[in-house]
Amino acid sequence: MNGEETEQVQKERQKQFILTGNLWRVMADLSWPAIVAMVLYGMNAMLDGFFVGRYVGEAALAGVSVVYPLSQISVALGSLIGVGAGSVLSIAIGARNGLVQKRLLGNVNFLSIIAAAVYIVLGLLFSRELTEMMGGKEEALVLGDRYFRITILGAFFWIYGLAGNMIIRAEGKMKTAAWMMGVGLGVDAAFKYLFVGLLGWGVEGAAWATNIGMVTYTLLGWLYFGGNAPSFRSKLASVRWDKDIGSSVLRLGLSSLIMSVMSLVQAVFVFNALSKHGTTADVAFYGVVYRIFTFLLTPIFGLMRALQPVIGINYGAGEYERVIRSYHIFAVASMLLTLPFWIVSMVVPEPVLGLMLKDQLFSGEQLGQFRIYMAILPVLSFIFMAMTLFPSIDKGKPAALIGIARQLVFYVPVMLLLPRVMGVSGIYVGSFAIDAVIVVWTIIMVRKEFRQLRRLKPNASGQWNQAM
Repeated sequence: MNGEETEQVQKERQKQFILTGNLWRVMADLSWPAIVAMVLYGMNAMLDGFFVGRYVGEAALAGVSVVYPLSQISVALGSLIGVGAGSVLSIAIGARNGLVQKRLLGNVNFLSIIAAAVYIVLGLLFSRELTEMMGGKEEALVLGDRYFRITILGAFFWIYGLAGNMIIRAEGKMKTAAWMMGVGLGVDAAFKYLFVGLLGWGVEGAAWATNIGMVTYTLLGWLYFGGNAPSFRSKLASVRWDKDIGSSVLRLGLSSLIMSVMSLVQAVFVFNALSKHGTTADVAFYGVVYRIFTFLLTPIFGLMRALQPVIGINYGAGEYERVIRSYHIFAVASMLLTLPFWIVSMVVPEPVLGLMLKDQLFSGEQLGQFRIYMAILPVLSFIFMAMTLFPSIDKGKPAALIGIARQLVFYVPVMLLLPRVMGVSGIYVGSFAIDAVIVVWTIIMVRKEFRQLRRLKPNASGQWNQAM
Protein backbone atom coordinates (compact mmCIF):
# COMPACT_ATOMS: atom_id res chain seq x y z
CA MET A 1 0.00 0.00 0.00
CA ASN A 2 1.54 3.33 -1.06
CA GLY A 3 1.42 6.61 0.86
CA GLU A 4 -1.62 7.96 -0.99
CA GLU A 5 -3.63 4.79 -0.35
CA THR A 6 -2.65 4.85 3.32
CA GLU A 7 -3.81 8.46 3.58
CA GLN A 8 -7.16 7.61 1.96
CA VAL A 9 -7.64 4.75 4.43
CA GLN A 10 -6.98 7.13 7.33
CA LYS A 11 -9.48 9.67 5.95
CA GLU A 12 -12.15 6.98 5.55
CA ARG A 13 -11.42 5.70 9.06
CA GLN A 14 -11.97 9.21 10.48
CA LYS A 15 -15.31 9.46 8.66
CA GLN A 16 -16.45 6.03 9.90
CA PHE A 17 -15.41 6.93 13.44
CA ILE A 18 -17.74 9.95 13.29
CA LEU A 19 -20.54 7.83 11.79
CA THR A 20 -20.30 4.73 13.99
CA GLY A 21 -18.05 5.39 16.99
CA ASN A 22 -19.21 5.83 20.57
CA LEU A 23 -20.42 9.43 20.68
CA TRP A 24 -18.77 10.20 24.01
CA ARG A 25 -15.47 9.03 22.52
CA VAL A 26 -16.13 11.01 19.33
CA MET A 27 -16.84 14.08 21.45
CA ALA A 28 -13.68 13.62 23.53
CA ASP A 29 -11.45 12.90 20.54
CA LEU A 30 -12.64 15.87 18.46
CA SER A 31 -13.35 18.35 21.25
CA TRP A 32 -10.11 18.72 23.15
CA PRO A 33 -8.08 20.00 20.19
CA ALA A 34 -11.04 22.17 19.13
CA ILE A 35 -11.26 23.62 22.65
CA VAL A 36 -7.52 24.28 22.67
CA ALA A 37 -7.86 25.97 19.28
CA MET A 38 -10.70 28.25 20.40
CA VAL A 39 -9.01 29.09 23.71
CA LEU A 40 -5.93 30.09 21.73
CA TYR A 41 -8.08 32.14 19.37
CA GLY A 42 -9.90 33.75 22.28
CA MET A 43 -6.57 34.75 23.78
CA ASN A 44 -6.09 37.14 20.85
CA ALA A 45 -8.71 39.43 22.38
CA MET A 46 -7.26 38.96 25.85
CA LEU A 47 -3.76 39.83 24.60
CA ASP A 48 -4.89 43.20 23.27
CA GLY A 49 -6.54 44.03 26.58
CA PHE A 50 -3.53 42.77 28.56
CA PHE A 51 -0.83 44.67 26.66
CA VAL A 52 -2.82 47.87 26.05
CA GLY A 53 -4.17 47.95 29.62
CA ARG A 54 -0.75 47.39 31.19
CA TYR A 55 1.58 49.27 28.86
CA VAL A 56 -0.53 52.11 27.41
CA GLY A 57 -3.30 53.19 29.79
CA GLU A 58 -7.00 53.42 30.60
CA ALA A 59 -7.95 55.76 27.73
CA ALA A 60 -6.24 53.45 25.22
CA LEU A 61 -7.98 50.43 26.74
CA ALA A 62 -11.32 52.26 26.46
CA GLY A 63 -10.58 53.08 22.81
CA VAL A 64 -9.64 49.52 21.94
CA SER A 65 -12.70 48.24 23.83
CA VAL A 66 -15.02 50.57 21.92
CA VAL A 67 -13.78 49.43 18.49
CA TYR A 68 -13.27 45.78 19.40
CA PRO A 69 -16.76 44.84 18.11
CA LEU A 70 -15.98 46.73 14.88
CA SER A 71 -12.72 44.84 14.40
CA GLN A 72 -14.75 41.64 14.67
CA ILE A 73 -16.60 42.44 11.42
CA SER A 74 -13.81 40.68 9.53
CA VAL A 75 -14.20 37.73 11.90
CA ALA A 76 -17.94 37.76 11.15
CA LEU A 77 -17.25 37.60 7.42
CA GLY A 78 -14.77 34.77 7.97
CA SER A 79 -17.40 32.93 10.01
CA LEU A 80 -20.03 33.48 7.31
CA ILE A 81 -17.79 31.78 4.75
CA GLY A 82 -16.18 29.25 7.09
CA VAL A 83 -19.33 28.03 8.85
CA GLY A 84 -21.22 27.84 5.56
CA ALA A 85 -18.40 26.07 3.71
CA GLY A 86 -17.80 23.74 6.65
CA SER A 87 -21.47 22.77 6.77
CA VAL A 88 -21.55 22.18 3.00
CA LEU A 89 -18.35 20.11 3.17
CA SER A 90 -19.32 17.91 6.11
CA ILE A 91 -22.73 17.11 4.60
CA ALA A 92 -21.06 16.39 1.25
CA ILE A 93 -18.57 14.04 2.94
CA GLY A 94 -21.39 12.16 4.64
CA ALA A 95 -23.36 12.01 1.37
CA ARG A 96 -20.24 11.08 -0.69
CA ASN A 97 -20.78 14.05 -3.02
CA GLY A 98 -17.36 14.38 -4.69
CA LEU A 99 -18.31 17.21 -7.05
CA VAL A 100 -19.24 19.56 -4.21
CA GLN A 101 -16.03 18.69 -2.37
CA LYS A 102 -13.91 19.36 -5.47
CA ARG A 103 -15.42 22.78 -6.22
CA LEU A 104 -15.82 24.08 -2.67
CA LEU A 105 -12.46 25.79 -2.17
CA GLY A 106 -12.74 27.82 -5.39
CA ASN A 107 -16.01 29.28 -4.11
CA VAL A 108 -14.43 30.02 -0.73
CA ASN A 109 -11.57 31.89 -2.42
CA PHE A 110 -14.01 33.95 -4.50
CA LEU A 111 -16.19 34.88 -1.54
CA SER A 112 -13.17 35.77 0.65
CA ILE A 113 -11.75 38.15 -1.97
CA ILE A 114 -15.09 39.91 -2.54
CA ALA A 115 -15.88 40.19 1.18
CA ALA A 116 -12.43 41.58 2.03
CA ALA A 117 -12.47 44.13 -0.80
CA VAL A 118 -15.87 45.54 0.17
CA TYR A 119 -15.02 45.66 3.88
CA ILE A 120 -11.63 47.35 3.37
CA VAL A 121 -13.06 50.11 1.16
CA LEU A 122 -16.08 50.86 3.36
CA GLY A 123 -14.14 50.45 6.60
CA LEU A 124 -11.40 52.89 5.66
CA LEU A 125 -13.91 55.44 4.35
CA PHE A 126 -16.07 55.42 7.49
CA SER A 127 -13.76 54.27 10.29
CA ARG A 128 -14.03 57.47 12.35
CA GLU A 129 -17.80 57.67 11.95
CA LEU A 130 -18.12 54.03 13.01
CA THR A 131 -15.92 54.63 16.06
CA GLU A 132 -18.08 57.61 17.04
CA MET A 133 -21.19 55.47 16.51
CA MET A 134 -19.79 53.01 19.06
CA GLY A 135 -19.62 55.80 21.65
CA GLY A 136 -15.97 56.74 21.22
CA LYS A 137 -15.18 60.20 22.59
CA GLU A 138 -12.11 62.42 22.88
CA GLU A 139 -8.88 60.42 23.36
CA ALA A 140 -10.70 57.07 23.23
CA LEU A 141 -12.10 58.08 19.83
CA VAL A 142 -8.67 58.96 18.42
CA LEU A 143 -6.90 55.87 19.74
CA GLY A 144 -9.77 53.54 18.89
CA ASP A 145 -9.88 54.83 15.30
CA ARG A 146 -6.13 54.29 14.89
CA TYR A 147 -6.42 50.70 16.10
CA PHE A 148 -9.46 49.96 13.93
CA ARG A 149 -7.97 51.32 10.68
CA ILE A 150 -4.91 49.10 11.00
CA THR A 151 -7.00 45.98 11.59
CA ILE A 152 -9.01 46.85 8.47
CA LEU A 153 -5.83 46.67 6.36
CA GLY A 154 -5.38 43.03 7.36
CA ALA A 155 -9.01 42.09 6.72
CA PHE A 156 -8.36 39.54 3.97
CA PHE A 157 -6.09 37.50 6.24
CA TRP A 158 -8.61 37.67 9.10
CA ILE A 159 -11.39 36.46 6.78
CA TYR A 160 -9.53 33.77 4.86
CA GLY A 161 -7.52 32.53 7.83
CA LEU A 162 -10.63 31.91 9.92
CA ALA A 163 -12.66 30.44 7.03
CA GLY A 164 -9.87 28.05 6.08
CA ASN A 165 -9.46 26.88 9.65
CA MET A 166 -13.19 26.21 9.94
CA ILE A 167 -13.07 24.08 6.79
CA ILE A 168 -10.25 22.02 8.31
CA ARG A 169 -12.37 21.51 11.43
CA ALA A 170 -15.33 20.49 9.27
CA GLU A 171 -13.20 17.59 8.02
CA GLY A 172 -12.87 16.49 11.64
CA LYS A 173 -9.17 17.47 11.80
CA MET A 174 -9.32 19.39 15.05
CA LYS A 175 -5.68 18.80 15.99
CA THR A 176 -4.44 20.30 12.74
CA ALA A 177 -6.67 23.35 13.21
CA ALA A 178 -5.48 23.72 16.81
CA TRP A 179 -1.75 23.77 16.11
CA MET A 180 -2.28 26.30 13.32
CA MET A 181 -4.08 28.58 15.77
CA GLY A 182 -1.35 28.01 18.34
CA VAL A 183 1.36 29.11 15.92
CA GLY A 184 -0.65 32.19 14.90
CA LEU A 185 -1.21 33.14 18.54
CA GLY A 186 2.46 32.67 19.39
CA VAL A 187 3.47 35.00 16.57
CA ASP A 188 0.82 37.53 17.66
CA ALA A 189 1.96 37.47 21.30
CA ALA A 190 5.63 37.82 20.38
CA PHE A 191 5.01 40.85 18.17
CA LYS A 192 2.68 42.45 20.73
CA TYR A 193 5.42 42.22 23.33
CA LEU A 194 7.93 43.65 20.83
CA PHE A 195 5.73 46.43 19.45
CA VAL A 196 3.81 47.45 22.60
CA GLY A 197 5.98 46.34 25.52
CA LEU A 198 9.46 47.06 24.15
CA LEU A 199 9.06 49.61 21.34
CA GLY A 200 6.13 51.50 22.85
CA TRP A 201 4.03 51.65 19.69
CA GLY A 202 0.80 51.72 21.70
CA VAL A 203 -2.52 50.70 20.13
CA GLU A 204 -0.97 50.78 16.66
CA GLY A 205 1.56 48.14 17.71
CA ALA A 206 -1.19 45.92 19.13
CA ALA A 207 -3.14 46.11 15.86
CA TRP A 208 -0.12 45.40 13.63
CA ALA A 209 0.85 42.43 15.81
CA THR A 210 -2.64 40.97 15.41
CA ASN A 211 -2.45 41.41 11.64
CA ILE A 212 0.90 39.62 11.51
CA GLY A 213 -0.58 36.74 13.50
CA MET A 214 -3.47 36.46 11.03
CA VAL A 215 -1.08 36.52 8.05
CA THR A 216 0.76 33.59 9.64
CA TYR A 217 -2.54 31.84 10.20
CA THR A 218 -3.50 32.25 6.53
CA LEU A 219 -0.13 31.08 5.21
CA LEU A 220 -0.43 27.88 7.23
CA GLY A 221 -3.86 27.32 5.71
CA TRP A 222 -2.48 27.75 2.20
CA LEU A 223 0.27 25.24 2.89
CA TYR A 224 -2.34 22.76 4.14
CA PHE A 225 -4.75 23.11 1.22
CA GLY A 226 -1.91 23.14 -1.30
CA GLY A 227 -0.67 19.69 -0.18
CA ASN A 228 -2.24 16.25 0.06
CA ALA A 229 -3.54 16.66 3.61
CA PRO A 230 -7.19 17.63 2.92
CA SER A 231 -9.76 14.83 2.87
CA PHE A 232 -11.31 16.35 -0.25
CA ARG A 233 -9.78 17.14 -3.64
CA SER A 234 -9.65 20.82 -4.52
CA LYS A 235 -7.35 23.37 -6.15
CA LEU A 236 -5.86 25.97 -3.82
CA ALA A 237 -5.46 28.62 -6.55
CA SER A 238 -8.90 28.18 -8.10
CA VAL A 239 -11.37 31.06 -7.97
CA ARG A 240 -14.88 30.21 -9.11
CA TRP A 241 -18.56 30.78 -8.44
CA ASP A 242 -21.01 27.89 -8.59
CA LYS A 243 -24.51 29.12 -7.87
CA ASP A 244 -25.66 26.02 -5.95
CA ILE A 245 -22.49 25.67 -3.87
CA GLY A 246 -21.90 29.37 -3.29
CA SER A 247 -25.49 30.08 -2.34
CA SER A 248 -25.47 27.11 0.05
CA VAL A 249 -22.30 28.44 1.70
CA LEU A 250 -23.93 31.85 2.19
CA ARG A 251 -27.28 30.40 3.31
CA LEU A 252 -25.78 28.02 5.89
CA GLY A 253 -23.24 30.57 7.13
CA LEU A 254 -25.76 33.40 7.37
CA SER A 255 -26.72 32.62 10.96
CA SER A 256 -23.11 33.04 12.06
CA LEU A 257 -22.85 36.38 10.27
CA ILE A 258 -26.15 37.54 11.75
CA MET A 259 -25.00 36.66 15.24
CA SER A 260 -21.84 38.70 14.76
CA VAL A 261 -23.65 41.64 13.18
CA MET A 262 -26.29 41.57 15.88
CA SER A 263 -23.51 41.51 18.49
CA LEU A 264 -22.23 44.68 16.85
CA VAL A 265 -25.72 46.20 17.11
CA GLN A 266 -25.76 45.18 20.76
CA ALA A 267 -22.35 46.79 21.29
CA VAL A 268 -23.52 50.06 19.68
CA PHE A 269 -26.33 50.43 22.19
CA VAL A 270 -24.28 49.18 25.14
CA PHE A 271 -21.31 51.49 24.58
CA ASN A 272 -23.55 54.47 23.84
CA ALA A 273 -25.44 53.78 27.05
CA LEU A 274 -22.11 53.57 28.89
CA SER A 275 -20.95 56.84 27.34
CA LYS A 276 -24.23 58.56 28.25
CA HIS A 277 -24.75 57.22 31.76
CA GLY A 278 -21.16 56.42 32.80
CA THR A 279 -17.54 57.51 32.51
CA THR A 280 -14.43 56.46 30.58
CA ALA A 281 -13.66 54.15 33.51
CA ASP A 282 -17.07 52.48 33.06
CA VAL A 283 -16.34 51.94 29.37
CA ALA A 284 -12.94 50.41 30.15
CA PHE A 285 -14.43 48.21 32.89
CA TYR A 286 -17.20 46.89 30.65
CA GLY A 287 -14.63 46.21 27.93
CA VAL A 288 -12.67 44.03 30.35
CA VAL A 289 -15.81 42.24 31.60
CA TYR A 290 -16.91 41.52 28.04
CA ARG A 291 -13.48 40.16 27.08
CA ILE A 292 -13.38 37.87 30.12
CA PHE A 293 -16.93 36.69 29.45
CA THR A 294 -16.11 35.96 25.81
CA PHE A 295 -12.87 34.20 26.76
CA LEU A 296 -14.68 31.94 29.23
CA LEU A 297 -17.07 31.01 26.41
CA THR A 298 -14.21 29.69 24.27
CA PRO A 299 -14.50 26.09 25.54
CA ILE A 300 -18.13 26.20 24.36
CA PHE A 301 -17.00 27.63 21.03
CA GLY A 302 -14.50 24.76 20.77
CA LEU A 303 -17.20 22.16 21.31
CA MET A 304 -19.37 23.99 18.74
CA ARG A 305 -16.64 23.52 16.15
CA ALA A 306 -16.21 19.87 17.08
CA LEU A 307 -19.97 19.30 16.93
CA GLN A 308 -20.29 20.69 13.40
CA PRO A 309 -18.63 17.79 11.49
CA VAL A 310 -20.28 15.24 13.78
CA ILE A 311 -23.78 16.54 13.04
CA GLY A 312 -23.09 17.41 9.40
CA ILE A 313 -21.57 14.07 8.44
CA ASN A 314 -24.19 12.06 10.33
CA TYR A 315 -27.00 14.15 8.85
CA GLY A 316 -25.56 13.74 5.36
CA ALA A 317 -25.48 9.97 5.95
CA GLY A 318 -29.07 9.95 7.27
CA GLU A 319 -28.11 9.01 10.86
CA TYR A 320 -30.68 11.24 12.52
CA GLU A 321 -30.73 9.66 15.97
CA ARG A 322 -26.97 10.22 16.20
CA VAL A 323 -27.57 13.86 15.29
CA ILE A 324 -29.97 14.23 18.25
CA ARG A 325 -27.73 12.38 20.69
CA SER A 326 -24.72 14.40 19.55
CA TYR A 327 -26.44 17.68 20.40
CA HIS A 328 -27.34 16.51 23.90
CA ILE A 329 -23.90 15.10 24.65
CA PHE A 330 -22.03 18.17 23.42
CA ALA A 331 -24.38 20.64 25.14
CA VAL A 332 -24.07 18.95 28.53
CA ALA A 333 -20.30 18.45 28.18
CA SER A 334 -19.71 22.11 27.29
CA MET A 335 -21.79 23.25 30.26
CA LEU A 336 -19.81 21.05 32.65
CA LEU A 337 -16.53 22.17 31.13
CA THR A 338 -17.19 25.86 31.77
CA LEU A 339 -18.22 25.37 35.40
CA PRO A 340 -14.74 25.32 37.08
CA PHE A 341 -13.59 28.53 35.36
CA TRP A 342 -16.97 30.16 35.92
CA ILE A 343 -16.95 29.30 39.64
CA VAL A 344 -13.47 30.79 40.10
CA SER A 345 -14.54 34.00 38.35
CA MET A 346 -17.68 34.28 40.46
CA VAL A 347 -15.96 33.58 43.78
CA VAL A 348 -12.77 35.62 43.31
CA PRO A 349 -13.36 38.13 40.49
CA GLU A 350 -10.69 40.66 41.60
CA PRO A 351 -7.59 38.81 40.33
CA VAL A 352 -9.38 37.92 37.10
CA LEU A 353 -10.31 41.55 36.43
CA GLY A 354 -6.85 42.66 37.58
CA LEU A 355 -5.22 40.90 34.64
CA MET A 356 -6.17 43.87 32.44
CA LEU A 357 -6.95 46.58 35.00
CA LYS A 358 -3.65 46.62 36.84
CA ASP A 359 -3.52 47.82 40.46
CA GLN A 360 -7.16 48.94 40.40
CA LEU A 361 -9.39 48.63 43.44
CA PHE A 362 -12.85 47.45 42.44
CA SER A 363 -15.95 48.73 44.17
CA GLY A 364 -18.66 46.45 45.51
CA GLU A 365 -20.97 47.75 42.78
CA GLN A 366 -18.48 46.80 40.04
CA LEU A 367 -17.99 43.30 41.44
CA GLY A 368 -21.78 42.91 41.62
CA GLN A 369 -22.13 44.00 38.00
CA PHE A 370 -19.47 41.50 36.96
CA ARG A 371 -21.21 38.63 38.78
CA ILE A 372 -24.62 39.50 37.30
CA TYR A 373 -23.18 39.56 33.78
CA MET A 374 -21.41 36.23 34.30
CA ALA A 375 -24.30 34.41 36.03
CA ILE A 376 -25.93 33.03 32.86
CA LEU A 377 -22.71 31.78 31.24
CA PRO A 378 -22.84 27.97 31.83
CA VAL A 379 -26.29 27.42 30.29
CA LEU A 380 -25.42 29.40 27.16
CA SER A 381 -24.02 26.10 25.85
CA PHE A 382 -27.58 25.15 24.80
CA ILE A 383 -27.84 28.29 22.63
CA PHE A 384 -24.45 27.91 20.98
CA MET A 385 -24.86 24.20 20.25
CA ALA A 386 -28.21 25.04 18.62
CA MET A 387 -26.46 27.66 16.47
CA THR A 388 -24.26 24.81 15.21
CA LEU A 389 -27.07 22.27 14.95
CA PHE A 390 -29.37 24.14 12.57
CA PRO A 391 -26.90 25.03 9.77
CA SER A 392 -25.38 21.53 10.03
CA ILE A 393 -28.75 19.96 9.19
CA ASP A 394 -29.24 22.32 6.25
CA LYS A 395 -31.52 24.73 8.15
CA GLY A 396 -30.02 28.17 8.55
CA LYS A 397 -33.23 30.11 9.30
CA PRO A 398 -33.85 29.05 12.93
CA ALA A 399 -30.28 29.97 13.90
CA ALA A 400 -30.60 33.31 12.11
CA LEU A 401 -33.91 33.95 13.88
CA ILE A 402 -32.31 33.41 17.29
CA GLY A 403 -29.51 35.84 16.47
CA ILE A 404 -31.81 38.56 15.17
CA ALA A 405 -34.33 38.24 18.00
CA ARG A 406 -31.67 38.34 20.70
CA GLN A 407 -30.27 41.68 19.59
CA LEU A 408 -33.07 43.55 17.81
CA VAL A 409 -36.18 42.34 19.63
CA PHE A 410 -34.64 42.26 23.10
CA TYR A 411 -31.31 44.12 23.35
CA VAL A 412 -32.25 47.35 21.59
CA PRO A 413 -35.32 48.24 23.70
CA VAL A 414 -33.77 46.97 26.93
CA MET A 415 -30.56 48.98 26.46
CA LEU A 416 -32.54 52.08 25.53
CA LEU A 417 -34.81 51.91 28.58
CA LEU A 418 -33.17 50.08 31.49
CA PRO A 419 -30.00 52.22 31.84
CA ARG A 420 -32.25 55.30 32.13
CA VAL A 421 -33.84 53.74 35.20
CA MET A 422 -30.90 51.87 36.76
CA GLY A 423 -27.88 53.66 35.30
CA VAL A 424 -24.84 51.60 34.28
CA SER A 425 -26.06 48.61 36.34
CA GLY A 426 -29.05 48.33 33.99
CA ILE A 427 -26.70 47.17 31.22
CA TYR A 428 -25.54 44.18 33.25
CA VAL A 429 -29.00 43.27 34.62
CA GLY A 430 -30.56 43.60 31.16
CA SER A 431 -27.92 41.36 29.54
CA PHE A 432 -28.58 38.60 32.07
CA ALA A 433 -32.37 38.77 31.65
CA ILE A 434 -32.20 38.70 27.84
CA ASP A 435 -29.96 35.64 27.71
CA ALA A 436 -32.16 33.81 30.22
CA VAL A 437 -35.18 34.29 27.93
CA ILE A 438 -33.22 33.22 24.84
CA VAL A 439 -32.01 30.01 26.52
CA VAL A 440 -35.59 28.91 27.21
CA TRP A 441 -36.75 29.82 23.71
CA THR A 442 -33.83 27.98 22.08
CA ILE A 443 -34.53 24.78 24.01
CA ILE A 444 -38.15 24.87 22.79
CA MET A 445 -37.01 25.31 19.16
CA VAL A 446 -34.50 22.46 19.40
CA ARG A 447 -37.08 20.08 20.87
CA LYS A 448 -39.45 20.91 18.00
CA GLU A 449 -36.72 20.24 15.43
CA PHE A 450 -35.85 16.90 17.01
CA ARG A 451 -39.48 15.78 16.77
CA GLN A 452 -39.34 16.48 13.03
CA LEU A 453 -36.03 14.66 12.62
CA ARG A 454 -37.41 11.56 14.29
CA ARG A 455 -40.14 11.38 11.64
CA LEU A 456 -37.56 11.11 8.83
CA LYS A 457 -36.50 7.73 7.52
CA PRO A 458 -33.01 6.65 8.68
CA ASN A 459 -30.19 6.79 6.12
CA ALA A 460 -32.26 8.92 3.72
CA SER A 461 -29.30 11.01 2.58
CA GLY A 462 -30.06 11.06 -1.15
CA GLN A 463 -32.20 14.20 -1.13
CA TRP A 464 -29.42 16.59 -0.20
CA ASN A 465 -26.97 14.81 -2.47
CA GLN A 466 -29.29 15.17 -5.46
CA ALA A 467 -30.18 18.77 -4.62
CA MET A 468 -26.55 19.79 -4.83
